[in-house]
Amino acid sequence: MSENKIVVLAYSGGLDTSCILVWLKQRGFEVVTYMANVGQDEDFEAAEKKAMMLGAKKFVCLDVRREFVEEFIWPGVKANAVYEDRYLMGTSFARPCIARGMVKVCKEEGAGYIAHGATGKGNDQIRFELSCYALYPQVKVIAPWRMPEFYEKFRGRQDLFEFAKENNIPLPVTPKSPWSMDANLMHISFESGILEDPKAEAPKDLYLMTTDPKDAPEQPLRLEIDFKHGVPVKVKNLEDGTVVTSALELYLYLNKVGGSHGIGRIDIVENRFIGMKSRGIYETPGGTILFQAHMDIEVFTMDRELRKIKQSLSSKFSDMVYRGFWDSPECEFVRHCIDKSQECVEGTVTLALYKGGIYILGRESPLSLYNEELVSMDVQGNYDPIDAGGFIKVNALRLQEYHRLRKKMGAEQNGKLGTGDQ
Repeated sequence: MSENKIVVLAYSGGLDTSCILVWLKQRGFEVVTYMANVGQDEDFEAAEKKAMMLGAKKFVCLDVRREFVEEFIWPGVKANAVYEDRYLMGTSFARPCIARGMVKVCKEEGAGYIAHGATGKGNDQIRFELSCYALYPQVKVIAPWRMPEFYEKFRGRQDLFEFAKENNIPLPVTPKSPWSMDANLMHISFESGILEDPKAEAPKDLYLMTTDPKDAPEQPLRLEIDFKHGVPVKVKNLEDGTVVTSALELYLYLNKVGGSHGIGRIDIVENRFIGMKSRGIYETPGGTILFQAHMDIEVFTMDRELRKIKQSLSSKFSDMVYRGFWDSPECEFVRHCIDKSQECVEGTVTLALYKGGIYILGRESPLSLYNEELVSMDVQGNYDPIDAGGFIKVNALRLQEYHRLRKKMGAEQNGKLGTGDQ
């Protein structure tokens, strides 16, 4: 029985994956090129034309934007997922979504291999491959940038350019930016190149999704965001009356208005899973708005102790997603637990966007745990202040005993020191 030589290549149409396509063909593979539309600004028709011209067996492009929002971004919103306290993980959520589509194409085309152009130093190789192995255990992976026969031949972009010229691969018509960029509808990330110096300030023309906060409108924009089971279900612009309800359109709308008001820029150094630190710049306008709004309605409607447990799960979930374990049993379990915690996270948050800031103005919910009468300074309600004295004394007992015994221990130690030879 002949070896299955069909490979599905994660294809972008750029120089790297175009060279990989031809390189794979030269090694006897039939190459099915695969692209996923996750909301990036891409000329998919031009990419298809180029792939077929270079000898691809087939070009497949899957529109997974709605799936990306509903099945990946929304779980992140419910979790208040954030990696190392700052990064909302737009790339991390996109990779398992893209990999799911890639596996689907593999099975439909009867392919025995997948291939990608991720580098051997980054997180994406891990995310792609872990998801593909989980969903298609028998698949084999070709990662050229980890293969000596490839990376020793192509030691830099000039070697790729020479290979492209030799094999009639069209070269980019626009100059390459002096940094690497990855875009989807959740965010845009920038790294590498001139950004590798962590002290160097990012160029002003780098940002694509967000206005510089100092150039943002002089008037704040007020929004109402409705949540149901922890998921945003409606956004209303209180200035012009615009209402958006479907998941994809809602997220894109928040990107638009958030971006125009300079929301969602961060410049950070993070810890890659593979063990090195990297500097990344991110624009996540819609995600940043939802992070703040969801946190507010969650605190308003969720029991304190339940939320402590949920927060610990959110931290674990964020690490799992960042490290590529979306399709692991532990991540599935944590998502289930977080879903359970969101059953009563329902209500409306009113907020304002102004020059890069998000300002919560108010909130209401039919499932709120806020008791205005109980908390009021003007109404005693069903609460006896005398009880607070016993509450304080019981909690003070531990502190009193700790300091009394430590003080006694200290006195004994000082006494022993005082009896030594002079």
